[in-house]
Amino acid sequence: PKMPGQDTAGRAYSCCFSQGKKLSDALRISAYVFSTGLLMFTALVNSVSWFMQSITLGNFWQTAWLEFYDHMEGDEWTIFLIGAALVPTLAFWGFNGILLVADITGKPTFITRYRIQLGKNDPVDKKKLFKAIYTALGNQFFVSFPMLVPMFYVMKWWENTFTKELPTFQWFLVELSIFTVVEEILFYYTHRLGHHPVLYKHIHKKHHEWTAPIGVVSIYAHPIEHIVSNTLPVMTGPMIMGSHIVSISAWFSIALVTTTISHCGYHLPFLPSPEFHDFHHLKFNQCYGVLGVLDFLHGTDKMFRQTKAFERHKVLLGLTPLSESIPEPPKKDE
Repeated sequence: PKMPGQDTAGRAYSCCFSQGKKLSDALRISAYVFSTGLLMFTALVNSVSWFMQSITLGNFWQTAWLEFYDHMEGDEWTIFLIGAALVPTLAFWGFNGILLVADITGKPTFITRYRIQLGKNDPVDKKKLFKAIYTALGNQFFVSFPMLVPMFYVMKWWENTFTKELPTFQWFLVELSIFTVVEEILFYYTHRLGHHPVLYKHIHKKHHEWTAPIGVVSIYAHPIEHIVSNTLPVMTGPMIMGSHIVSISAWFSIALVTTTISHCGYHLPFLPSPEFHDFHHLKFNQCYGVLGVLDFLHGTDKMFRQTKAFERHKVLLGLTPLSESIPEPPKKDE
């Protein structure tokens, strides 16, 4: 006969063994992904560095930077505002301007035919759109820009941000990888925290008014969320590294354009896939991160991995929309 508590102990052992196996599998896969990524990154650095050195005629960028620096008479505050505020803002609204034309007019079809959630925002609700634009502008001018003031003094303390010598392209790629990891960690956990019922109701729910997002919605958020989840994760990497203003400008621009792509609602050819974050807006409790690594480790992408959206979550290398080549299965009542 079985001893009292033997079944309970057995189930506890089985549960611990199962959890241990899941953790082991996650670590093994992560190690594989990291080592593969490291090899690819090393190859990329070597090949791209050679390419950049070949096409830039040696000191082209360095000369251009020195000319700009001299033109600004070394005014570090103005240089910082141009690099950290003006250039990224122009990149954000320049890209979103193109997307907004497609959202409002439904043209050109070269863009709109790649819509992810078919039948949504076709056309976009103009009242909601104007509200999103006003909020995005407010977040930029009254939240993001003021946050650059303390950042400026942090960068001044490093004494590297405004040097006349540019960082090498190899070092910029290293910084870019560190910025991305820092953003992924901070964004995942602050974003997931924002989905706690207490915080969601008062803060994060605003961003999720759009279940089928568009590009400008990337910074349509409550001011507190914009500080904690949108801005700080992007600013922290450069502040830790003491980066050059040129690196900061490039990173801020890349971050804004990338988050626009994630929210744009179109899976366009040759651009990063927005399927992951679009699915988050559709289902709310899946896909909290940017890269998806932490979602995999925490199991917050299980539902996503069972969908057609996961199959479409790749760079489109052709011109046929993935919604056509990998369509949703027909509904049972059809």
